Order: sequence, then C-alpha cells, then structure tokens
Amino acid sequence: MENKKVLLGMSGGVDSSVSALLLKKAGYEVIGVTLELYNSNDNTYEDAKKICDQLGITHFIYDFKNDFKKYVIDDFINCYSNCRTPNPCIECNKYMKFGVMYDKAKELGCDYIATGHYAKTEYSEEYGKWVLEKSNSGKKDQSYVLWNIPKELINKIIFPLSDFESKDDIRKIAKENELKVASKPDSEDICFVPDGNYKNFLENNSNIKPKQGNIVDLQGNVLGKHMGLYNYTIGQRKGLGISNPVPLFVVGFNKEKNEVIVGEEKDLYKKEIIVSNINLLLVDKIENSMRVKVKTRYSSKEADASIMQENNLIKVIFDEPQRAITPGQSAVFYVGDIVLGGGKIM
Repeated sequence: MENKKVLLGMSGGVDSSVSALLLKKAGYEVIGVTLELYNSNDNTYEDAKKICDQLGITHFIYDFKNDFKKYVIDDFINCYSNCRTPNPCIECNKYMKFGVMYDKAKELGCDYIATGHYAKTEYSEEYGKWVLEKSNSGKKDQSYVLWNIPKELINKIIFPLSDFESKDDIRKIAKENELKVASKPDSEDICFVPDGNYKNFLENNSNIKPKQGNIVDLQGNVLGKHMGLYNYTIGQRKGLGISNPVPLFVVGFNKEKNEVIVGEEKDLYKKEIIVSNINLLLVDKIENSMRVKVKTRYSSKEADASIMQENNLIKVIFDEPQRAITPGQSAVFYVGDIVLGGGKIM
C-alpha cells in the first residue's frame, strides 16, 4: 500500500490549520511541524500545537534559527547593502520549507510534505512530468514565491488549498469545524519584521547605518540629500524631499558614490532585463527564444515577453516596456498556468 504519511508545515494560521484538516479527511497520516525561525513573541507555536491536539495529530517544533539567519536574514541584509530589494519569502521557501523541512520529512518516514500555500502541483500529460501551477485562487495565488523550490520535489509536495477560490472559503471550513484559529488575522508582513519597519531592522541587525549622500538626476545634478540608500526603492515617489515642477521617482542607485538617482515617470520603464540565479522547473534549459508571461513582483500583472538563455543568465524582452522593475526582486516565467521557472532581476 502507498505510504500516505505527510509532514505539514504549520504556522499557527488558518491556512495551514485547514490544510491539516483537509489532509486528515483525505486519509493521510499527518504530522504537523512548526519551524522556529527567529525569536518571536507571537503565539505561533502554541496555536499550531492546539490545532494538532484538536485534530489528533502529532506536532513537532524544530529550532532552525541558525539556518534561517544564514539563508534568509543574511540574504535580506546583503540585498539592501547592495541596493537590491529582496523578497525573503522566496529564500525561506527554497531553504527552509522545501529544504530543511523536507529533510525532516524523510527522517520521519514521510513520503510527502505539505504547506498552506495557494499553489498547485499535478502531473502534466503534455510535458510528461509533475509541474508547479497557479492555484485557483486568483489574487491569492502564491506560485510566484515558489519558483525557487527544488524541481525534484514537485511530485512530493501537496498543496491542500490549491482548488479553493478565496480565503473566505478557508475561513468557512475553519468555522464549520470549530478550529480555534478561524478568525485569526492574516500575517501580511515579513515574519521577522512584524512591525513592518525594515529600516529599523536593518539598522539594529547589521552594519547598515544612516549615511548622508546626494539625490541626483540622470544628468548628475544634485537635487537634494538622503540618509542612506536602503531607505529607497525603485519607483518610490514619496519622501524624497525635493520640489520639482514634474513628479520625480527613484530610478536607480550609484552605490560607489552613495547616490540616489531620480527621474521622471517615463524613466521608470524598461523593455529588457537580465535575470540571474535561475531555477527552471519545467525544462532543463531554454534552447531557443521562448514566449512566456512574466511577473516581476508578487503583486504585478503578468506581461508578455520573449526569453533567451545564455549560460546562467536569462534575457527578458518585454512586448511593452514595464514600470519600476526592481533589482533583487524575482522574475517568474509562466507558460499558461504552469511555472516555467524564474530568477533574480539584476
């Protein structure tokens, strides 16, 4: 008989709690696991344990704070040190949820791992392999933050929430089954920066400190002063402290000169980008020019583009110029609903 033992990552939130319920109802032997990733004062572990007790499933807590610092927090700091804007959830998924957690699953004799992400894995007849796809939940779809997972794990991953269309459906199931977290609010912020103030976090946890420099236009004319490059991101308009007849936006940085570069709205648009740190899930290599849809931020719309691979880089040429593309963020490539892969914008 097929082993239906699954290790479920549990955050103490409604998504992973309902995932536990659905997996149990589907006949899986579920083990809940909560990864301790940073020093937190919230009741994550407590809530996850209570849900497991309520559902009659085993729950473990593992301390992975050192790994989390190494792979996620240090990368976050490094990005801001180099004028890039990171998405730490992507590193966390790669190294923690689908890295160390999968190692734990094997130790515990589980064939599968599961999370409460809104995404889907299924076997594609067309490609003759298991693929990562968008979930049915439209706006809540989280396939964008999963492009960097190891492709050999795709057939080992279960996303119990893949077919739900809205968060309201999930909360309804939680209420109907009297799960204690049914009304618990969603966590929207970066988990290790719960107050949302990433600037304070950087100043308190790294050698990044306020350092005055110039705000310049594209011709190098000095328009104002700034107190640290990490305080700005591409496309930012507010907080520049410059009066100008035409609105100005951050369009780039000169790290060597400690300069924030500003320009007009039209200067924010790019037709081509280069992507590094590639992870391809659907194919081993992009042999020729390929037509895809590309997302350059979690919240951005997909854009039509052609992509070409040269060694370990991918060149993206958009049909229409795209606004405020930001180094450090991910470019994720889709073929229909399937995630082809992705990489980091240079």
